[in-house]
Amino acid sequence: METEEKSEIEETEEEKKIGEAKKIEENIVEERIYTIPLSKAWISPRKKRAPRAIRILKNFIGRHMKPKTIILTDDVNERIWRRGIEKPPRKIRIRAAKDQEGTVTVHLAEGE
Repeated sequence: METEEKSEIEETEEEKKIGEAKKIEENIVEERIYTIPLSKAWISPRKKRAPRAIRILKNFIGRHMKPKTIILTDDVNERIWRRGIEKPPRKIRIRAAKDQEGTVTVHLAEGE
């Protein structure tokens, strides 16, 4: 009997998560996939390359999507910093989603 109650509780929690995901999808106005070249970050001194790669990515999103604010997910940040400050990737494939308030959230593209 207790297991039946627990399974019902788990189902309602899963349904809530699905409902929240649908609300997030409804708020998305525009979604695009970009491959952003980060090779200009390699012009910088070794100890400044990853921060410059982040700035390049944010400037690219700012030019192409005209956001009010930009939010980078942890996955994108970790991908740039994965090999350390000296060796960011030469390019990165991202998915940018713009919501109704003008906030752009940057995710890694599928399969990355």
